[in-house]
Amino acid sequence: MFNLGDKVAVVTGGSRGIGRAIAEALAEQGATVVINYVRGEAEAQEVAKAITAKGGKAEIAGFDVADPSACEEAIAQIAKRHGRLDIAVSNAGISIDGLILRLKPEDITKTLNVNVGGAFSVARAATKVMMRARTGRVIFISSVVGEAGNAGQTAYAASKSALLGLTRSLAREYVGRGITVNAVAPGYVDTDMTRALTPEQRENVLKSVPVGRVATAREIATGVVYLASDEASYVTGQVLRINGGMYM
Repeated sequence: MFNLGDKVAVVTGGSRGIGRAIAEALAEQGATVVINYVRGEAEAQEVAKAITAKGGKAEIAGFDVADPSACEEAIAQIAKRHGRLDIAVSNAGISIDGLILRLKPEDITKTLNVNVGGAFSVARAATKVMMRARTGRVIFISSVVGEAGNAGQTAYAASKSALLGLTRSLAREYVGRGITVNAVAPGYVDTDMTRALTPEQRENVLKSVPVGRVATAREIATGVVYLASDEASYVTGQVLRINGGMYM
């Protein structure tokens, strides 16, 4: 089950956090994983080495998803090099937090360019390849904040909410071409961001999670592996909520 042998996957923002967990989980199921990064080349190399040390197949690719032409070229080269591209996980994202009256216009623009524009660019480049093969998996990493909202995260919430509309519309566009499009909406996850919270902030976070704990990055990655697999061939246009009951 969930055998991804002979599949080629690209994971944007795959050098750390949830992206790293996704890259490692896909590789464990047999996929050749291309780990995208913008500035964290050393971190991306570390992930690739960790994967190959366990017998997996991985390589790195530096490009900025917010640059449409760079994204298009990089993904086309990946597909050319491997002869295929089966899985595209759009995980790269940023969060510039602040009350709306304090957000600068450039903060909003940057957030949307990376989180939404980057997802469009990844999907457009990947599906060009997938259409020819008449098979493929596109998976966007959204957030519980995109569904439930969160004070002080208006730009981030708007960007993550946009991915849900993108998921449903793109799923309809490609439903007859063997390509599924889905989203994963994590809740609070044990990453660098949540580890930086003060004890008081962490306590407040946990009060909002019915399960009573934050997720591990691995738990998010497991959902991605399912959606990337042949077993999920009848699942498209859906949002997989992995949030401990925060939003139902």
